Amino acid sequence: MSVVGAYGPWLERCLAGWPGDYSFLHPRREAVEAWREQARSLTLGLLALPPEQGAPAPAAEVRDSYVREDLRIDELRWSLPYGPPTEALFIRPADAHGDLPGVLGLHDHGGVKYFGKRKICRTREPRDPFIADHQGQYYGGAAWANELARRGFAVLVHDLFGFESRRVLASQLPGFVVRRIMGAAEEQREMTPEDLQGDAPVLDYDGDRPERVRAYNAFGGAHEHIVAKALFSAGLSWPGVCLAEDQAALGVLCGLPGVDPARIGCCGLSGGGLRSCFLAGLDSRVRCSVTAGFMTTWKDLALTTCYTHTWMIYVPQLPRHMDFPDILGLHAPLPALVLAMRPLAQLIQVT
Repeated sequence: MSVVGAYGPWLERCLAGWPGDYSFLHPRREAVEAWREQARSLTLGLLALPPEQGAPAPAAEVRDSYVREDLRIDELRWSLPYGPPTEALFIRPADAHGDLPGVLGLHDHGGVKYFGKRKICRTREPRDPFIADHQGQYYGGAAWANELARRGFAVLVHDLFGFESRRVLASQLPGFVVRRIMGAAEEQREMTPEDLQGDAPVLDYDGDRPERVRAYNAFGGAHEHIVAKALFSAGLSWPGVCLAEDQAALGVLCGLPGVDPARIGCCGLSGGGLRSCFLAGLDSRVRCSVTAGFMTTWKDLALTTCYTHTWMIYVPQLPRHMDFPDILGLHAPLPALVLAMRPLAQLIQVT
């Protein structure tokens, strides 16, 4: 059985040509550097990156700086050519001397878009109950960016497109769109001209109260497929936008004082693991990586698990050429750690 019912065998046949022609496991692939250059070029092309990608790293403004326990935390902000400003946290030991190895901390998706960077950090503000529950469920109660900084790293964590400071607000959409995507299935009908007349925007929820967080997360999840359609219609892809924003943050990290740009890593869980996979495979500034709770195959997504996942994953046409282990494989022979549950790991072919 598959998530597309009787069409499952057909999709399986469409993916039967593994390893793809741009996989290093393909019999024609022998020269590592030639393969890496060709496969990176193909993947970057299919990702349909925003036209602003490749611009100089944005200038980061320090909005606040303080010491929490034994860590110095800077609250940063920078602007990209689109959307609201990106907010970030830069965390390192308070008594650090010299240039530290840097880590770009990549927050998860988790169906939680009200928060971004705060899901893996701890600041001087009291920890929101929602964040406490999230960290307890996914990270053993730890704010791992702080814990990594405590071990001698300079860690930068930024909000990604669609999360926290970068999220889309319901009030920015036509009210009839919000009501349509949030309405019950039995209420859906074709729009009429009367529906569009005198339409008032939907008010946003403010604050961090749990019911307001849940309300926004419900809206963010329901709105995601519309964002994906809009991006595809503009000749972009969601993972391409994510990679471009992560590369911009990587440029910020490499330029921050007290960071050794020759010793840079990235790390993330789930959606952050996906981002770590793309970033490590496609950006040579990353010298080591951790992909946790995300490593899969296109076949697994197509037949069994795509119903659980975000639109941040999908790159049209790439499954014909490369699989996810191939993308991370572009990082080889540099160190990479992949953490996955046993049933998922058994789906990955390793040679």
